[in-house]
Amino acid sequence: FGRIGRLVTRAAILSGKVQVVAIFFFFFFLNYMVYMFKYDSTHGFFFFFFLAENGKLVINGNAIIFFFFFFFLSLALLEDESRRDPSNIKWVFFFFFFVVESTGVFTTMDKAFFFFFFSGEGAFFFFFFLRVIISAPSADAPMFFFFFFFEKYDKSLKIVSNASCTTNCLAPLAKVIHDNFGIVEGLMTTVHAITATQKTVDGPSGKMWRDGRGAAQNIIPASTGAAKAVGKKGAGCSSLLFFFFFFLLTGMAFRVPTPNVSVVDLTCRLEKAATYDDIKRVVKAAADGPLKGILAYTEDQVVSCDFNGDSHSSTFDAGAGIALNDHFVKLFFFFFFPWGYDNEYGYSNRVVDFFFFFFFKE
Repeated sequence: FGRIGRLVTRAAILSGKVQVVAIFFFFFFLNYMVYMFKYDSTHGFFFFFFLAENGKLVINGNAIIFFFFFFFLSLALLEDESRRDPSNIKWVFFFFFFVVESTGVFTTMDKAFFFFFFSGEGAFFFFFFLRVIISAPSADAPMFFFFFFFEKYDKSLKIVSNASCTTNCLAPLAKVIHDNFGIVEGLMTTVHAITATQKTVDGPSGKMWRDGRGAAQNIIPASTGAAKAVGKKGAGCSSLLFFFFFFLLTGMAFRVPTPNVSVVDLTCRLEKAATYDDIKRVVKAAADGPLKGILAYTEDQVVSCDFNGDSHSSTFDAGAGIALNDHFVKLFFFFFFPWGYDNEYGYSNRVVDFFFFFFFKE
């Protein structure tokens, strides 16, 4: 129940159409969890009525059960870690359709499959209806994101990934540009807000040494989940990002000292000649039409904090782009970030949209 878990819960409650019935939570006591959910330094106070009662979180009269799993760094570490296994939760006692995996732990098919090991009667019933949505890029789970590629979805897919926040930001604009003008090749640079995995001051980092440098003091080069998703062609994923497979598109990222909202710089070579005004026209038409609510368009002189709490996956900043000529352009668009797995409020709203898609598919 980290940043993405809390924000998906917020988005679900605010939608008025999704009921949250259970939360799988590490380490903290209920009262502290209520405090974390109620007060958010980035998104502010959550104004719904809260009550911690009988081991449950009650929000506007809706009771949410909590599963608490504690483990301590001791000689019994391995035994206690087994209690974090979701297969130990008696999920069958609850009526639900979807599980959002937002711990960052169960992000592969074999790990996420533990959600299907139930205890007690009625296990088959829940196996048939349950869907696990991994709120991060996955090494082997089929990756979808809202609105795109859903025609390839079928009911046999029990575990799917909603890809990364950057992918959800990049895809709408890239698809509009490619459908209208064709993208021959391109490079993207993501300027990321600080993530929870970064250090407040210099400290150890096992994988990339510079990831251990102080987040508030540095601009830190990094990799991006979008580039990984674009390059992924594993089983069940060949249909995803199909428009990327016709051209070379890869990228990198920089982490910068801002608390929220990130920006993508997409530089690409177009197949068909297009003026920058032509590009603005088709993007605005898509934002006002088929991609309304997912892609937004602005000509205002905006900065990153103006998008804090925005539910769109991507906002095209028409005033920030530039064209070298009619075949080579640089485009800018904002999205919403700050967790270790490319997630934030716009992304959380797409996860909730996923619920509705799956529900109606069933």
